[in-house]
Amino acid sequence: MAMVCIDRERARAAFLAYVDAYDVSNKRIALKIAHTYRVANLCEQIAKGEGMDEEDVELAWLCGLLHDLGRFEQLRLWDTFSDGASAEHAAIGTAVLRGLSASSVPARVAPAEHPWDAPHPPAPAVGSGAIESFLQDRAFDDMILASVECHSLLRVPQGLDNRTRMLVDIVRDADKIDILRVNCENSVQTVLGVSQREFLQSEIGSGAVRAFEERRCLAREERLYPADYLVGMALFVFELVYPASKRIMRDAGQLQRMLIHPFGVQDEFELAQTRKTWSRMAKVLAEYLEEA
Repeated sequence: MAMVCIDRERARAAFLAYVDAYDVSNKRIALKIAHTYRVANLCEQIAKGEGMDEEDVELAWLCGLLHDLGRFEQLRLWDTFSDGASAEHAAIGTAVLRGLSASSVPARVAPAEHPWDAPHPPAPAVGSGAIESFLQDRAFDDMILASVECHSLLRVPQGLDNRTRMLVDIVRDADKIDILRVNCENSVQTVLGVSQREFLQSEIGSGAVRAFEERRCLAREERLYPADYLVGMALFVFELVYPASKRIMRDAGQLQRMLIHPFGVQDEFELAQTRKTWSRMAKVLAEYLEEA
């Protein structure tokens, strides 16, 4: 049996020490902390479901714990979880794990002067979230950093070794499963920032249709209408890598509910073409998941 390299108590303590610099009473901070723990647990479930050895199960869990570390600085500096309106949160997380500040990451938009409501929380000390805080064995640094850096990319870069790619894929699968769960359990206003009426009046854009036909996730620039965001979330299922991930998503039932009543909305789309397109997509997606 492989030697277990992860001290989970140490890793949890380091994570809590890092997020303690933020306002944990802020609902968005609390949301990301809860999401982090769920993704870590999902990574463990996927790795075990695929019959991976104990060391890889532990590494997968840790990669899940660290995958969204950049979200906290993103929210503190820009008051948003939108990478397009700030900087790539995965790059921020990688910088933090390297002991660097978020300012070392190229930003699309300059941070706001006073992004948070008072009291303004201090930034964590540079280096406080460095990777050595989470584990003693440094042999796995490159794999862990890659899993954080690549978890939100539209496409995983070529050239990763097999074990690193395995961890990257586990984290990406787990993240998709939990994002779908969160979105399924919240209103369209909360998730998309639009009213139910605006959502029901939406078109489905040609980019979303093309992504569906190509059985792939939707790129940021292809999301033009509120319903495109719904399509993008549903298309997560096509890019789940591991059979265990597909089984977890199927058994959870959230995608099935999203296909029938998106964001809990009971009414149908108002435009006939949107109804027709979504009905066709939903049928294919439901059948694909059922066969997983």
